Amino acid sequence: MTDSEIQSAILDMGRRAREASRELNKLTTAQKDDILRAMADEITAREESILAANAVDLKSAEANGLSKAMIDRLLLDPKRLAAIANAVREVAGLPDPVGEVLAEWTRPNGLRIRKERVPIGVIGIIYESRPNVTTDAASLCFKTGNATILRGGSEAIQSNRALAAALQAGGERAGLPRDSVQLIPFTDRASVEHMARMDQFIDLIIPRGGKGLIEKVVASARMPVIKHYDGVCHVFVDAGADLDMAVRIVVNGKCQKPGVCNALETLLVHRDVAAEFYPLVGAALRDKGVELRADAEALKSLPAGAKPATVEDWDAEYLDLILAIKTVAGVGEAIEHINRHGSRHTDTIVTRDDGNARRFLHEVDSAVVMHNASTRFNDGGEFGFGAEIGISTDKLHARGPMGLAELCSYKYLVSGAGQVRG
Repeated sequence: MTDSEIQSAILDMGRRAREASRELNKLTTAQKDDILRAMADEITAREESILAANAVDLKSAEANGLSKAMIDRLLLDPKRLAAIANAVREVAGLPDPVGEVLAEWTRPNGLRIRKERVPIGVIGIIYESRPNVTTDAASLCFKTGNATILRGGSEAIQSNRALAAALQAGGERAGLPRDSVQLIPFTDRASVEHMARMDQFIDLIIPRGGKGLIEKVVASARMPVIKHYDGVCHVFVDAGADLDMAVRIVVNGKCQKPGVCNALETLLVHRDVAAEFYPLVGAALRDKGVELRADAEALKSLPAGAKPATVEDWDAEYLDLILAIKTVAGVGEAIEHINRHGSRHTDTIVTRDDGNARRFLHEVDSAVVMHNASTRFNDGGEFGFGAEIGISTDKLHARGPMGLAELCSYKYLVSGAGQVRG
């Protein structure tokens, strides 16, 4: 397709999504939940065709030399497809935030004012690799009354088309307004830029993928973007820490799932406990196959095999079994290091000193700051949201794990009895 044809097609999708969003706003919670369950049933009914489409993507991925990790993200099988359908059903069971009254009051002149949650309108989702994002994003946006335009990566295009078709077909039988869930059917890179410029129809864009994709979206977007670039997450082990607890938290944060954004990347240790703590944590991490990159002071106490850290290590998101380690003089230096080198994602202090804990929680400028807990708990499911569309390191309008409430805006409803302003 030519660039002008791509632009025209995406503009038409935007117009139709805007019309669909107005119809979605009329649906009750019960209607939305019935539609979501119908979507899930259709995914189950189309198992054979969805898995056949995924097989085409997998064959192309192998031919194009994608890594084993990327191919695993792409893979669908009966078990994973059943989990995708069940995730849609779970969204149907979540409380609906639309219409929630956030505040209400009456002014001295008798005006009654109510602040109420409403859908954002049309949300664009740009993502890579994982076909389950198609259903996760569409179901969460739909539950909150938003129309969705999805733009997945080329490596999963056949899978995404099959899943989006199932969502729309199953949903329409239960009353889903046409064009509520649209997938851009082509993978030309120009489609990302045209989508990002379509602020007359798209109210919000959420990019999910690598830093390069997110930077491209941010550079082009004319509407708000919610995102996070990196997950450079820290654990600070204070002088007042329970060291056995600290070892558990560090090992879990680094090793439980190293390739995700809330995995631990840098360990900071108070100098007063360094000589005692480094042998303990070093042995535990060595047993898990973690490569240690440490400052000169830490290298004196860590097991053999640890490597000297470079300046670049303090800013690195490894997404692998690699950990940077630095010794600090106290909580103040730890906070300063995190605010300089972190990504405002997730940071933890391990300590029994309540004063240091309060200072750390207050002064670290991150979306999620923790005390005596693994960074891996920065997750919508772990927070009790039921599901999330991503984790934001922005400050407006959403920060941290984004559940259903973060896919809403609000408006003021004002009732009077003929008042006029003097």
